[in-house]
Amino acid sequence: MGGRLVSGVWPRGLLLGLLALSGAAGASDADELLAALKRARMLEARGTVEVTVLFPPRDTPTRTAAALPRVTFRPALLARNFTVRGVGIEAVASRPAARFELIPKTGQAARWTLWIDQEWNIPLAYQESFPDGSVARRAAFVKVNARPVAVRVTLPSAPDGLRRALLTALPGLRLPAGIQPVEVRSRPGGGLEVSLTDGLNVFALVVASRAVRAAPGIASRRVGGGFVWLVGNLPQAALDSALAGVRRMDTAGLGTFLKADASNP
Repeated sequence: MGGRLVSGVWPRGLLLGLLALSGAAGASDADELLAALKRARMLEARGTVEVTVLFPPRDTPTRTAAALPRVTFRPALLARNFTVRGVGIEAVASRPAARFELIPKTGQAARWTLWIDQEWNIPLAYQESFPDGSVARRAAFVKVNARPVAVRVTLPSAPDGLRRALLTALPGLRLPAGIQPVEVRSRPGGGLEVSLTDGLNVFALVVASRAVRAAPGIASRRVGGGFVWLVGNLPQAALDSALAGVRRMDTAGLGTFLKADASNP
């Protein structure tokens, strides 16, 4: 396809060549992937996507969509917590795509695989896997429209001081390796929900007045007159260990971090 532009986007191979000529040669696999994920905030493929979600379990695990379900990738945390390895070119919906494996540097977080379109430099597929390698969820195009479309995706920064406030609110909480709090919301039925991430995987820490039904990927602990839950794709022992030291809770200090619209869900 040479060096022609498609919808104003340089083909990935040509872009890397220009980087080399400009003195930016030696880009790592992580650099290439992060560049593609940043591009995906402005450009998105459309077509037919097959989406399979096996965690959390659901009655109908597979559905179709017009675009990849959005995953909030946080580049700085991703680079800190994952080793990125390019493993070759594979076809996704009959288009050549670079395959990247993302392996946690520490801890037992889920592994990811992403497929990046060679021409458009945006994702065409991704897969989240359990630590044992089995699939937790996967989304991949089976048919792609001729051109991607422009989008605008913003990524709010994590509030300064949120981690400290969370650990003060729940003394004894031991966040799993690499995981950081990024957002606090109130819950319609009462209590608070703190969103956690390692740059790829998303977890929920909930403070509520009631317990939650036991299920894979959920830990719950009674603390005083309430409960703390931790939900996410981690081995059960890791989830339980994170909450095991919590003996009391005082969430008043988290109120300053609530999203402005959280009181109107």
